[in-house]
Formats: sequence, C-alpha cells, structure tokens
Amino acid sequence: MPMLMSAALEVPAFEQVYDAHFEVVWRTLRRMGVTAAQLDDAAQDVFLAVHRSLARFEGRSTVRTWVVGIALRVAKDYRRAASRKGVHQPLHGALVDAGSGPEVAAAAAQARAIVERVLLQLDETQREVLVLMELEQLTAPEVSEALNVNLSTVYSRLRLARKAFDVALAAWQERSAP
Repeated sequence: MPMLMSAALEVPAFEQVYDAHFEVVWRTLRRMGVTAAQLDDAAQDVFLAVHRSLARFEGRSTVRTWVVGIALRVAKDYRRAASRKGVHQPLHGALVDAGSGPEVAAAAAQARAIVERVLLQLDETQREVLVLMELEQLTAPEVSEALNVNLSTVYSRLRLARKAFDVALAAWQERSAP
C-alpha cells in the first residue's frame, strides 16, 4: 500500500520509511551503477537525506517515489565521483539465496552480473526508467514523479531502453560465445 501523504496527514516516522524502503533503495543503487564497495555508504547517504528532509515532505508523491528519487540522485553522484577518480570496479552478485545449491547460486550471480553490465551500457536516462519499471516494478506515473518528467517521456525512454538493452545483451552474448 503506497504511503501517499496529504497536508492533513502526518509524515511517517523515519524508522517506518527506512524499514519499508531499504531494499528498493539498495537494489536501485546497485542497479544504477554504485559499486559493491560503495553500496553501504550510498545507502546511508540516501537515508541521511531522507532523515533531513522527511519533516518537509509535502506529499506531492508517494513516499516510495520520493525515496527512489533521492536514491537516483545519490547513485548519480557516486557514479560521477567514480568517473572522476577513474576507478572501475565490476559489479558482482554478493547477495545469494542461502537455500539454493552452489550451482544455482553461481548461475544467479552470473546472470545478475551480466544484467548489471548490460544496464551500465545504457544511456543513464533510459537505464533509470528501465530499472524502476522493469526491475523495481514502479508504475509509469510513479517513475514520472520520481524523475520529474512527463509521463510520455517515461514511456518513450522505456521503449528506447528495452530496445537498447536487447541490442547490448545480444552484443554481449555474441562476444561471449565460444
């Protein structure tokens, strides 16, 4: 159930926002190119910004889209800082389902790594829309609010992102074929 606030409603407690949105923040940061070594710091930066701004939350969007918007800006800052330093660390699947065997875990980690590499090849604006809609299951209106763009722009970027993802994945598969 989305937490949409109006002027008459109280702002949710920080702990409630943190508990409800930590996982989506973590996944969004990772999928938007924040390195594994920086994920903890980036997530902390997101929730520091949430904590500082929560009392001023106006309820013009859901809390989820507001928090995702903050996560996107933090991810952009981390990528920008990494590009200035010239450091590139490959993403890897550190989260593994403990209930599966090693073969399943290895295959899942490899698939995640491939998807993340292909995502990083996409234009940033297209990647944002693709990640939020396809992986995080936000609706187009929610993505429109989070990115502060027109709804038609969201649909256009999604169409272009899907096509670019398919092309990039096919190119990766071609390079990886024996």
